[in-house]
Amino acid sequence: MGVLDTVKNIGSDHAPVVPLTLFVAVLCLCLVIGHLLEENRWVNESITAIIIGGVTGTIILVCSKGKDSHILTFNEEVFFIYLLPPIIFNAGFQVKKKQFFHNFLTIMLFGVIGVFISALIITSGSQWLFPRMGFHGLSARDYIAIGAIFSSTDTVCTLQVLHQEETPLLYSLVFGEGVVNDATSVVLFNAVQKIDITRLNSKTALHVFGDFCYLFSTSTVLGVTAGLLTAYILKTLYFGRHSSVRELAIMVLMAYLSYMLAELLELSGILTVFFCGVIMSHYAWHNVTDSSKITTRHVFSMMSFVAETAIFLYVGMDALDIEKWKITKLSLWKLVGTYSITVFLILLGRAAFVFPLSAISNYFNKREDRSSSSSIITFKQQIIIWWAGLMRGAVSIALAFKQFTYSGVTRDPTHATMITITTVVVLFTTVVFGFLTKPLIRCLLPLNQATNSASNSGPKFTEEDITLPLLSMEESAATNVLRAKDSLSMLMERPVYTIHFFWRKFDDYYMRPIFGGPRRSNQPSGSGC
Repeated sequence: MGVLDTVKNIGSDHAPVVPLTLFVAVLCLCLVIGHLLEENRWVNESITAIIIGGVTGTIILVCSKGKDSHILTFNEEVFFIYLLPPIIFNAGFQVKKKQFFHNFLTIMLFGVIGVFISALIITSGSQWLFPRMGFHGLSARDYIAIGAIFSSTDTVCTLQVLHQEETPLLYSLVFGEGVVNDATSVVLFNAVQKIDITRLNSKTALHVFGDFCYLFSTSTVLGVTAGLLTAYILKTLYFGRHSSVRELAIMVLMAYLSYMLAELLELSGILTVFFCGVIMSHYAWHNVTDSSKITTRHVFSMMSFVAETAIFLYVGMDALDIEKWKITKLSLWKLVGTYSITVFLILLGRAAFVFPLSAISNYFNKREDRSSSSSIITFKQQIIIWWAGLMRGAVSIALAFKQFTYSGVTRDPTHATMITITTVVVLFTTVVFGFLTKPLIRCLLPLNQATNSASNSGPKFTEEDITLPLLSMEESAATNVLRAKDSLSMLMERPVYTIHFFWRKFDDYYMRPIFGGPRRSNQPSGSGC
């Protein structure tokens, strides 16, 4: 697998190979069972992997006479190097950019501001309630890290039930927030590691916010640069005339290089590789052969799918890790109380920003487009957005292991308790909330209502508007000045609409001729742009 370190010696000269073989075999079993349950859609791939992981862990536990439940042990550093990049890159590569950028400000509200609000509530609540449950020993840095750990969401269950064609706005918000949320949580977690916990004040908070803005902006620029460079290379050198394999290879390697450069420069690799994926799908994808266009989408999806399944499979096995359960000093009831508090804080932290920020978004969207309600988030949609972010997944597990273990192992009772809390919370939210996702969505959004909401989504541009240049040397200065005044007036009245409008014009006239891609008026509907 290359993503987990083998630590089990089971009496063989090929000790690293045997556990790895078993893990891959169980992974194949997950795929087969997931396929058999595909029609039901009540049990998605994440839940399937967790259940099979739990069953596998039970069998190993029985065979080892209660000593262990793992085939392999988790290594959070290797997770961030090998498992996470394909997951995040595929999210950026497959995103429907029109809806994503049309709702960009709302997505950023949920994915950035929302994470800070949620982290603040979870940090404050855990610091106040954990000691009352008899759970002591965590430092101030640990509590702040807990806020970042449990603010990271996993929206896979909801996205598998929603359909982009039926609910474009809802799908775009849930998908976009999920990716930005993960990136923000990791950036916040890394920023927390650099601050001086002994002197917490307003200057420290500003310092954290400044570091966050720096990491966010520079990581985004690096990802965009890597994507544009890849597109330019593919357009000018035309790899496809000799080998379509090289086209795929250069895209994969450039994406991975952008991630590793970001990590080397101590930036956010998640943000970098996400925007690299967005730019590659927008420009570079149009510069490869038809066969490579099909291959890239399937290959990137496959890599992401296998990585996510492997992570949830491990989570299922880790729930039965006897060593961590033995190390913790809390009684069963105190553990259950701590789990319940954590889940309650997740529910509260999520609600604290989804509903207020939705109201703010609706206010500005009403000013933007008074003639259409396609961008207004209804109360039922707000409930679904709130529910979609309740599940915790791979990033939470990885951050917890990074904070509370060393190479996947800990002997500290407090840290072992936090690992079990994270594992149980991920299990509970994914399985319980995941099972209830489909009936909730079907209850709140009947099929006919969802289909109706798909109409009139996004700003409408006429072909004449798009083909007009921003400024023309063939027209008089007075005409250009008048056009600039009209543009400024439109920007003041409808900023999001106007930015989107002028970006499309700029993209058509200056970006696509250099980096690749057809003009909008000639663009095929299947390109996903």
